[in-house]
Amino acid sequence: MLELLVPMHGIGGRGDLPVPLWLAIYSAGAAVAVSFFALAAFWSRPRFEAVGGTPLAVLTKVVDARATRWALRLLGVLALALLIGAAWFGSSSPAENPAPTWLYVWIWVGIIPLSLLFGPVWRFANPLRTIAGLVRRTSYRALPERIAYWPAVAGLAGFVWLELVHPEASEPLVVAAYVTAYAVLNIAAGIVYGPAWFAIGDTFEVYAEVLARLSPWGRDDAGRIVLRNPLAGLATMPQRSGLVALLCLLLGSTGFDGVSRWSVWTSRTSDLSQGGHLLVYTLGLCVAVALVTALFVLAARTTGSAEIRPGAVGAAGLPGAFVHSLVPIAIGYAVAHYFSFAMFQGQDGVLLATDPFGRGWDLLGTSGMRIDYAFLGTGLIAGVQIGAIVLGHVLGVVSAHDRAAGLFRRRQLRQAQYPMLAAMVAFTAGGIALVTAS
Repeated sequence: MLELLVPMHGIGGRGDLPVPLWLAIYSAGAAVAVSFFALAAFWSRPRFEAVGGTPLAVLTKVVDARATRWALRLLGVLALALLIGAAWFGSSSPAENPAPTWLYVWIWVGIIPLSLLFGPVWRFANPLRTIAGLVRRTSYRALPERIAYWPAVAGLAGFVWLELVHPEASEPLVVAAYVTAYAVLNIAAGIVYGPAWFAIGDTFEVYAEVLARLSPWGRDDAGRIVLRNPLAGLATMPQRSGLVALLCLLLGSTGFDGVSRWSVWTSRTSDLSQGGHLLVYTLGLCVAVALVTALFVLAARTTGSAEIRPGAVGAAGLPGAFVHSLVPIAIGYAVAHYFSFAMFQGQDGVLLATDPFGRGWDLLGTSGMRIDYAFLGTGLIAGVQIGAIVLGHVLGVVSAHDRAAGLFRRRQLRQAQYPMLAAMVAFTAGGIALVTAS
Protein backbone atom coordinates (compact mmCIF):
# COMPACT_ATOMS: atom_id res chain seq x y z
CA MET A 1 0.00 0.00 0.00
CA LEU A 2 1.04 3.61 -0.31
CA GLU A 3 3.99 4.58 1.84
CA LEU A 4 2.23 7.80 2.80
CA LEU A 5 -1.05 6.14 3.67
CA VAL A 6 0.01 2.91 5.39
CA PRO A 7 -0.13 4.17 8.97
CA MET A 8 -3.55 5.70 8.46
CA HIS A 9 -4.84 2.91 6.24
CA GLY A 10 -4.30 0.26 8.87
CA ILE A 11 -7.50 -0.46 10.76
CA GLY A 12 -6.05 -2.14 13.76
CA GLY A 13 -4.86 -5.57 14.62
CA ARG A 14 -6.46 -8.41 16.43
CA GLY A 15 -6.17 -6.57 19.71
CA ASP A 16 -8.77 -4.03 18.53
CA LEU A 17 -11.54 -6.60 18.67
CA PRO A 18 -13.77 -6.60 21.77
CA VAL A 19 -14.25 -10.36 21.24
CA PRO A 20 -11.78 -13.15 20.30
CA LEU A 21 -11.08 -13.55 16.60
CA TRP A 22 -12.33 -17.13 16.50
CA LEU A 23 -15.61 -16.13 18.12
CA ALA A 24 -16.09 -13.26 15.67
CA ILE A 25 -15.52 -15.59 12.70
CA TYR A 26 -17.81 -18.34 14.01
CA SER A 27 -20.54 -15.88 14.94
CA ALA A 28 -20.44 -14.15 11.58
CA GLY A 29 -20.44 -17.42 9.67
CA ALA A 30 -23.34 -18.67 11.76
CA ALA A 31 -25.31 -15.47 11.09
CA VAL A 32 -24.93 -15.97 7.34
CA ALA A 33 -25.87 -19.67 7.57
CA VAL A 34 -28.90 -19.02 9.78
CA SER A 35 -30.07 -16.30 7.41
CA PHE A 36 -29.89 -18.76 4.53
CA PHE A 37 -31.91 -21.48 6.24
CA ALA A 38 -34.52 -18.97 7.37
CA LEU A 39 -34.87 -17.74 3.80
CA ALA A 40 -35.07 -21.30 2.46
CA ALA A 41 -37.93 -22.04 4.86
CA PHE A 42 -40.05 -18.93 4.30
CA TRP A 43 -39.02 -17.43 0.92
CA SER A 44 -39.89 -19.62 -2.05
CA ARG A 45 -40.76 -17.03 -4.71
CA PRO A 46 -38.71 -14.12 -6.10
CA ARG A 47 -39.73 -10.77 -4.65
CA PHE A 48 -37.22 -8.38 -6.21
CA GLU A 49 -37.61 -9.12 -9.91
CA ALA A 50 -40.28 -6.45 -10.42
CA VAL A 51 -38.91 -2.95 -9.83
CA GLY A 52 -41.39 -0.64 -8.15
CA GLY A 53 -41.32 2.21 -5.70
CA THR A 54 -42.95 5.44 -4.65
CA PRO A 55 -42.71 8.14 -7.36
CA LEU A 56 -41.24 11.44 -6.19
CA ALA A 57 -42.36 14.01 -8.75
CA VAL A 58 -40.95 17.11 -7.03
CA LEU A 59 -37.54 15.52 -6.51
CA THR A 60 -37.50 14.40 -10.14
CA LYS A 61 -38.07 17.98 -11.33
CA VAL A 62 -35.28 19.31 -9.11
CA VAL A 63 -32.77 16.64 -10.11
CA ASP A 64 -33.59 16.83 -13.81
CA ALA A 65 -33.58 20.62 -13.89
CA ARG A 66 -31.08 22.14 -16.29
CA ALA A 67 -29.53 24.24 -13.52
CA THR A 68 -28.94 21.15 -11.35
CA ARG A 69 -27.29 19.22 -14.16
CA TRP A 70 -25.00 22.10 -15.09
CA ALA A 71 -24.09 22.73 -11.46
CA LEU A 72 -23.04 19.08 -11.08
CA ARG A 73 -21.04 19.18 -14.31
CA LEU A 74 -19.28 22.39 -13.32
CA LEU A 75 -18.48 20.96 -9.89
CA GLY A 76 -17.02 17.83 -11.47
CA VAL A 77 -14.84 19.75 -13.93
CA LEU A 78 -13.56 22.10 -11.23
CA ALA A 79 -12.74 19.16 -8.96
CA LEU A 80 -10.79 17.43 -11.75
CA ALA A 81 -8.90 20.63 -12.56
CA LEU A 82 -8.01 21.14 -8.90
CA LEU A 83 -6.86 17.53 -8.54
CA ILE A 84 -4.66 17.64 -11.63
CA GLY A 85 -3.37 21.10 -10.80
CA ALA A 86 -2.40 20.15 -7.26
CA ALA A 87 -0.78 16.91 -8.44
CA TRP A 88 1.32 18.57 -11.17
CA PHE A 89 2.10 21.94 -9.62
CA GLY A 90 1.75 21.43 -5.86
CA SER A 91 4.37 20.24 -3.41
CA SER A 92 6.44 17.24 -4.48
CA SER A 93 6.11 15.84 -0.95
CA PRO A 94 3.21 13.39 -0.45
CA ALA A 95 2.83 14.70 3.10
CA GLU A 96 2.19 18.24 1.83
CA ASN A 97 0.20 17.59 -1.34
CA PRO A 98 -3.52 16.75 -1.10
CA ALA A 99 -3.75 15.06 -4.51
CA PRO A 100 -2.96 11.49 -3.32
CA THR A 101 -5.54 11.75 -0.53
CA TRP A 102 -8.11 13.23 -2.89
CA LEU A 103 -7.66 10.35 -5.35
CA TYR A 104 -7.34 7.35 -3.02
CA VAL A 105 -9.67 8.51 -0.24
CA TRP A 106 -12.07 11.23 -1.32
CA ILE A 107 -12.75 9.79 -4.78
CA TRP A 108 -12.15 6.04 -4.62
CA VAL A 109 -13.48 5.44 -1.11
CA GLY A 110 -15.91 8.36 -1.22
CA ILE A 111 -17.72 6.87 -4.24
CA ILE A 112 -19.22 4.28 -1.89
CA PRO A 113 -21.30 6.53 0.40
CA LEU A 114 -21.94 8.97 -2.45
CA SER A 115 -23.51 6.29 -4.65
CA LEU A 116 -25.42 4.57 -1.85
CA LEU A 117 -26.91 7.80 -0.53
CA PHE A 118 -27.58 9.67 -3.79
CA GLY A 119 -27.79 6.98 -6.46
CA PRO A 120 -26.07 7.36 -9.85
CA VAL A 121 -25.07 10.98 -9.25
CA TRP A 122 -21.51 10.30 -10.48
CA ARG A 123 -22.85 9.96 -14.01
CA PHE A 124 -24.08 13.56 -13.95
CA ALA A 125 -20.97 15.01 -12.32
CA ASN A 126 -18.43 12.93 -14.27
CA PRO A 127 -16.00 15.55 -15.64
CA LEU A 128 -14.68 13.22 -18.34
CA ARG A 129 -18.19 12.75 -19.73
CA THR A 130 -18.73 16.52 -19.59
CA ILE A 131 -15.50 17.40 -21.40
CA ALA A 132 -16.02 14.75 -24.08
CA GLY A 133 -19.55 16.09 -24.61
CA LEU A 134 -18.16 19.50 -25.56
CA VAL A 135 -17.02 17.98 -28.86
CA ARG A 136 -20.24 17.70 -30.82
CA ARG A 137 -20.44 15.06 -33.54
CA THR A 138 -23.25 14.05 -35.84
CA SER A 139 -22.52 10.36 -35.34
CA TYR A 140 -20.36 8.14 -33.17
CA ARG A 141 -18.61 4.88 -33.82
CA ALA A 142 -20.62 1.92 -32.53
CA LEU A 143 -19.24 -0.05 -29.62
CA PRO A 144 -18.85 -3.79 -30.32
CA GLU A 145 -21.39 -5.76 -28.30
CA ARG A 146 -18.76 -8.28 -27.17
CA ILE A 147 -16.72 -5.53 -25.50
CA ALA A 148 -19.27 -5.40 -22.64
CA TYR A 149 -17.65 -4.17 -19.39
CA TRP A 150 -14.11 -5.33 -20.13
CA PRO A 151 -12.67 -1.80 -20.63
CA ALA A 152 -13.84 -0.93 -17.11
CA VAL A 153 -12.28 -4.15 -15.81
CA ALA A 154 -8.97 -3.27 -17.46
CA GLY A 155 -9.12 0.23 -15.97
CA LEU A 156 -9.87 -1.16 -12.52
CA ALA A 157 -6.95 -3.58 -12.77
CA GLY A 158 -4.66 -0.68 -13.60
CA PHE A 159 -5.94 1.43 -10.71
CA VAL A 160 -5.67 -1.28 -8.02
CA TRP A 161 -2.23 -2.21 -9.33
CA LEU A 162 -1.12 1.39 -8.94
CA GLU A 163 -2.67 1.69 -5.49
CA LEU A 164 -1.57 -1.66 -4.03
CA VAL A 165 1.58 -2.60 -5.94
CA HIS A 166 3.43 0.48 -7.15
CA PRO A 167 5.88 1.52 -4.41
CA GLU A 168 5.62 5.21 -5.35
CA ALA A 169 1.84 5.39 -5.77
CA SER A 170 1.58 8.19 -3.22
CA GLU A 171 4.01 10.46 -5.09
CA PRO A 172 2.14 13.51 -6.44
CA LEU A 173 3.76 13.26 -9.86
CA VAL A 174 2.75 9.60 -10.14
CA VAL A 175 -0.81 10.58 -9.25
CA ALA A 176 -0.61 13.42 -11.78
CA ALA A 177 0.58 11.13 -14.56
CA TYR A 178 -2.07 8.53 -13.79
CA VAL A 179 -5.01 10.93 -13.58
CA THR A 180 -3.93 12.81 -16.70
CA ALA A 181 -3.43 9.65 -18.76
CA TYR A 182 -6.70 8.17 -17.52
CA ALA A 183 -8.59 11.36 -18.33
CA VAL A 184 -7.09 11.74 -21.81
CA LEU A 185 -7.80 8.11 -22.76
CA ASN A 186 -11.41 8.20 -21.60
CA ILE A 187 -12.15 11.62 -23.06
CA ALA A 188 -10.74 10.48 -26.40
CA ALA A 189 -12.83 7.30 -26.28
CA GLY A 190 -15.88 9.36 -25.33
CA ILE A 191 -15.35 11.61 -28.35
CA VAL A 192 -15.05 8.60 -30.67
CA TYR A 193 -17.76 6.35 -29.21
CA GLY A 194 -20.03 8.94 -27.61
CA PRO A 195 -21.66 8.96 -24.16
CA ALA A 196 -22.19 5.18 -24.36
CA TRP A 197 -18.47 4.72 -23.71
CA PHE A 198 -18.59 5.97 -20.13
CA ALA A 199 -21.29 3.46 -19.14
CA ILE A 200 -18.97 0.55 -19.96
CA GLY A 201 -15.44 1.95 -20.23
CA ASP A 202 -14.93 4.55 -17.49
CA THR A 203 -13.96 2.49 -14.44
CA PHE A 204 -15.03 5.11 -11.91
CA GLU A 205 -18.44 5.64 -13.49
CA VAL A 206 -19.07 1.91 -13.90
CA TYR A 207 -18.03 1.32 -10.29
CA ALA A 208 -20.34 4.10 -9.09
CA GLU A 209 -23.23 2.76 -11.18
CA VAL A 210 -22.78 -0.74 -9.76
CA LEU A 211 -22.85 0.61 -6.21
CA ALA A 212 -25.86 2.81 -7.00
CA ARG A 213 -27.89 -0.33 -7.75
CA LEU A 214 -28.09 -0.73 -3.98
CA SER A 215 -29.29 2.83 -3.48
CA PRO A 216 -32.88 3.47 -2.34
CA TRP A 217 -33.29 5.84 -5.30
CA GLY A 218 -34.19 4.59 -8.74
CA ARG A 219 -36.16 5.43 -11.87
CA ASP A 220 -39.43 3.92 -13.05
CA ASP A 221 -40.42 3.27 -16.67
CA ALA A 222 -41.65 6.87 -16.96
CA GLY A 223 -38.27 8.23 -15.88
CA ARG A 224 -39.50 9.45 -12.51
CA ILE A 225 -37.29 9.11 -9.43
CA VAL A 226 -38.77 6.53 -7.06
CA LEU A 227 -38.05 5.51 -3.50
CA ARG A 228 -37.54 1.76 -3.75
CA ASN A 229 -36.34 -1.32 -1.94
CA PRO A 230 -32.55 -1.21 -2.48
CA LEU A 231 -32.42 -4.98 -3.06
CA ALA A 232 -35.00 -4.60 -5.83
CA GLY A 233 -32.69 -2.11 -7.48
CA LEU A 234 -29.80 -4.53 -7.06
CA ALA A 235 -31.79 -7.24 -8.86
CA THR A 236 -31.80 -5.06 -12.01
CA MET A 237 -28.03 -5.55 -12.43
CA PRO A 238 -27.44 -6.43 -16.10
CA GLN A 239 -26.07 -9.90 -16.73
CA ARG A 240 -23.32 -8.87 -19.11
CA SER A 241 -19.83 -10.18 -19.65
CA GLY A 242 -17.19 -8.53 -17.47
CA LEU A 243 -19.28 -7.82 -14.37
CA VAL A 244 -18.17 -11.02 -12.65
CA ALA A 245 -14.54 -10.07 -13.30
CA LEU A 246 -15.17 -6.53 -12.05
CA LEU A 247 -16.73 -7.61 -8.74
CA CYS A 248 -14.22 -10.40 -8.14
CA LEU A 249 -11.39 -7.96 -8.85
CA LEU A 250 -12.83 -5.58 -6.27
CA LEU A 251 -13.10 -8.32 -3.65
CA GLY A 252 -9.76 -9.89 -4.43
CA SER A 253 -7.85 -6.60 -4.44
CA THR A 254 -9.36 -5.59 -1.10
CA GLY A 255 -8.39 -8.99 0.28
CA PHE A 256 -4.83 -8.62 -0.98
CA ASP A 257 -4.58 -5.19 0.61
CA GLY A 258 -5.37 -6.85 3.93
CA VAL A 259 -2.86 -9.66 3.37
CA SER A 260 -0.11 -7.22 2.36
CA ARG A 261 -0.36 -5.54 5.76
CA TRP A 262 0.04 -8.74 7.77
CA SER A 263 3.25 -8.79 9.76
CA VAL A 264 4.27 -12.14 8.22
CA TRP A 265 3.97 -10.58 4.74
CA THR A 266 5.70 -7.28 5.52
CA SER A 267 8.54 -8.99 7.38
CA ARG A 268 9.35 -11.13 4.34
CA THR A 269 8.97 -8.42 1.69
CA SER A 270 10.47 -5.38 3.40
CA ASP A 271 13.98 -6.03 2.04
CA LEU A 272 12.96 -6.60 -1.58
CA SER A 273 14.42 -4.46 -4.34
CA GLN A 274 12.01 -2.33 -6.31
CA GLY A 275 11.87 -4.92 -9.08
CA GLY A 276 11.35 -7.70 -6.56
CA HIS A 277 8.64 -5.68 -4.84
CA LEU A 278 6.76 -5.16 -8.09
CA LEU A 279 7.00 -8.84 -9.00
CA VAL A 280 5.98 -10.24 -5.62
CA TYR A 281 3.15 -7.78 -5.03
CA THR A 282 1.83 -8.23 -8.58
CA LEU A 283 1.79 -12.00 -8.14
CA GLY A 284 0.14 -11.66 -4.74
CA LEU A 285 -2.58 -9.44 -6.18
CA CYS A 286 -3.18 -11.84 -9.07
CA VAL A 287 -3.38 -14.84 -6.74
CA ALA A 288 -5.85 -13.10 -4.42
CA VAL A 289 -8.12 -12.14 -7.31
CA ALA A 290 -7.84 -15.60 -8.85
CA LEU A 291 -8.83 -17.28 -5.58
CA VAL A 292 -11.92 -15.11 -5.14
CA THR A 293 -12.92 -15.58 -8.79
CA ALA A 294 -12.42 -19.35 -8.67
CA LEU A 295 -14.44 -19.70 -5.47
CA PHE A 296 -17.38 -17.65 -6.75
CA VAL A 297 -17.47 -19.12 -10.26
CA LEU A 298 -17.13 -22.68 -8.92
CA ALA A 299 -19.96 -22.08 -6.43
CA ALA A 300 -22.21 -20.58 -9.12
CA ARG A 301 -21.56 -23.33 -11.65
CA THR A 302 -21.95 -26.08 -9.07
CA THR A 303 -25.27 -24.50 -8.16
CA GLY A 304 -26.22 -25.13 -11.77
CA SER A 305 -26.15 -28.90 -11.20
CA ALA A 306 -29.82 -28.54 -10.21
CA GLU A 307 -32.57 -28.27 -12.79
CA ILE A 308 -32.95 -24.67 -13.97
CA ARG A 309 -36.21 -23.21 -15.21
CA PRO A 310 -36.12 -22.88 -19.03
CA GLY A 311 -34.97 -19.45 -20.19
CA ALA A 312 -34.18 -18.26 -16.67
CA VAL A 313 -30.43 -17.70 -17.20
CA GLY A 314 -28.99 -15.12 -19.57
CA ALA A 315 -25.96 -15.26 -21.82
CA ALA A 316 -23.60 -14.63 -18.89
CA GLY A 317 -24.57 -17.97 -17.32
CA LEU A 318 -25.05 -18.69 -13.63
CA PRO A 319 -22.08 -16.58 -12.48
CA GLY A 320 -23.71 -13.63 -14.23
CA ALA A 321 -27.09 -14.46 -12.72
CA PHE A 322 -25.68 -14.33 -9.19
CA VAL A 323 -23.08 -11.57 -9.65
CA HIS A 324 -25.38 -8.91 -8.18
CA SER A 325 -25.12 -10.71 -4.81
CA LEU A 326 -21.43 -9.76 -4.70
CA VAL A 327 -22.21 -6.03 -4.60
CA PRO A 328 -23.23 -5.82 -0.91
CA ILE A 329 -20.33 -8.12 -0.06
CA ALA A 330 -17.88 -5.84 -1.89
CA ILE A 331 -19.35 -2.85 -0.09
CA GLY A 332 -19.08 -4.62 3.27
CA TYR A 333 -15.44 -5.49 2.59
CA ALA A 334 -14.66 -1.93 1.52
CA VAL A 335 -16.37 -0.33 4.52
CA ALA A 336 -14.66 -2.72 6.93
CA HIS A 337 -11.29 -2.28 5.30
CA TYR A 338 -11.29 1.46 4.62
CA PHE A 339 -13.50 2.91 7.36
CA SER A 340 -10.85 4.20 9.75
CA PHE A 341 -8.50 4.89 6.84
CA ALA A 342 -11.09 7.25 5.35
CA MET A 343 -12.01 8.81 8.69
CA PHE A 344 -8.39 9.60 9.57
CA GLN A 345 -6.62 10.12 6.25
CA GLY A 346 -9.68 11.88 4.84
CA GLN A 347 -9.08 14.68 7.34
CA ASP A 348 -5.70 15.27 5.74
CA GLY A 349 -7.41 16.05 2.45
CA VAL A 350 -9.19 18.94 4.19
CA LEU A 351 -6.13 20.19 6.02
CA LEU A 352 -3.98 20.17 2.88
CA ALA A 353 -6.75 21.73 0.76
CA THR A 354 -6.06 25.01 2.53
CA ASP A 355 -2.86 25.28 0.44
CA PRO A 356 -3.17 22.83 -2.47
CA PHE A 357 -0.35 24.36 -4.52
CA GLY A 358 2.15 24.87 -1.71
CA ARG A 359 2.08 28.68 -1.93
CA GLY A 360 1.84 29.36 1.79
CA TRP A 361 -1.92 30.05 1.62
CA ASP A 362 -4.47 29.37 4.34
CA LEU A 363 -7.69 29.31 2.32
CA LEU A 364 -9.74 27.34 4.84
CA GLY A 365 -8.18 28.61 8.03
CA THR A 366 -6.85 25.16 8.96
CA SER A 367 -3.15 26.03 9.12
CA GLY A 368 -1.52 24.35 12.10
CA MET A 369 -4.33 21.82 12.61
CA ARG A 370 -3.53 18.11 12.73
CA ILE A 371 -5.38 14.85 12.10
CA ASP A 372 -7.44 13.84 15.13
CA TYR A 373 -6.81 10.13 15.70
CA ALA A 374 -8.68 10.05 18.98
CA PHE A 375 -12.24 10.70 17.82
CA LEU A 376 -12.78 7.02 16.93
CA GLY A 377 -12.21 4.28 19.50
CA THR A 378 -10.92 0.85 18.60
CA GLY A 379 -14.14 -0.74 19.83
CA LEU A 380 -16.21 1.34 17.41
CA ILE A 381 -13.84 0.59 14.55
CA ALA A 382 -14.00 -3.15 15.27
CA GLY A 383 -17.78 -3.01 15.49
CA VAL A 384 -18.03 -1.28 12.13
CA GLN A 385 -15.61 -3.80 10.60
CA ILE A 386 -17.50 -6.88 11.71
CA GLY A 387 -20.93 -5.33 11.26
CA ALA A 388 -20.20 -4.22 7.70
CA ILE A 389 -18.92 -7.64 6.67
CA VAL A 390 -21.79 -9.55 8.28
CA LEU A 391 -24.46 -7.18 6.95
CA GLY A 392 -22.93 -7.26 3.48
CA HIS A 393 -22.94 -11.04 3.41
CA VAL A 394 -26.46 -11.35 4.80
CA LEU A 395 -27.70 -8.99 2.07
CA GLY A 396 -25.70 -11.03 -0.44
CA VAL A 397 -27.39 -14.22 0.77
CA VAL A 398 -30.83 -12.58 0.52
CA SER A 399 -30.12 -11.36 -3.03
CA ALA A 400 -28.73 -14.71 -4.13
CA HIS A 401 -31.67 -16.58 -2.61
CA ASP A 402 -34.20 -14.32 -4.29
CA ARG A 403 -32.54 -14.91 -7.65
CA ALA A 404 -32.38 -18.68 -6.98
CA ALA A 405 -36.09 -18.70 -6.20
CA GLY A 406 -36.69 -17.59 -9.77
CA LEU A 407 -34.19 -20.04 -11.27
CA PHE A 408 -34.91 -23.33 -9.53
CA ARG A 409 -38.01 -25.31 -8.76
CA ARG A 410 -39.16 -25.16 -5.17
CA ARG A 411 -38.23 -28.76 -4.31
CA GLN A 412 -34.63 -28.10 -5.39
CA LEU A 413 -34.28 -24.57 -4.06
CA ARG A 414 -32.44 -25.26 -0.82
CA GLN A 415 -30.13 -27.97 -2.12
CA ALA A 416 -29.20 -25.96 -5.20
CA GLN A 417 -27.88 -23.12 -3.06
CA TYR A 418 -25.54 -25.07 -0.80
CA PRO A 419 -22.44 -24.30 -2.94
CA MET A 420 -23.22 -20.57 -2.91
CA LEU A 421 -23.84 -20.68 0.84
CA ALA A 422 -20.45 -22.31 1.36
CA ALA A 423 -18.81 -19.55 -0.70
CA MET A 424 -20.62 -16.85 1.29
CA VAL A 425 -19.51 -18.34 4.63
CA ALA A 426 -15.94 -18.59 3.33
CA PHE A 427 -15.99 -14.96 2.20
CA THR A 428 -17.39 -13.90 5.58
CA ALA A 429 -14.78 -15.75 7.62
CA GLY A 430 -11.98 -14.64 5.31
CA GLY A 431 -13.09 -11.03 5.38
CA ILE A 432 -13.13 -10.86 9.17
CA ALA A 433 -9.76 -12.61 9.39
CA LEU A 434 -8.28 -10.10 6.92
CA VAL A 435 -9.34 -7.02 8.84
CA THR A 436 -8.45 -8.36 12.28
CA ALA A 437 -5.36 -10.49 11.88
CA SER A 438 -2.00 -8.80 12.30
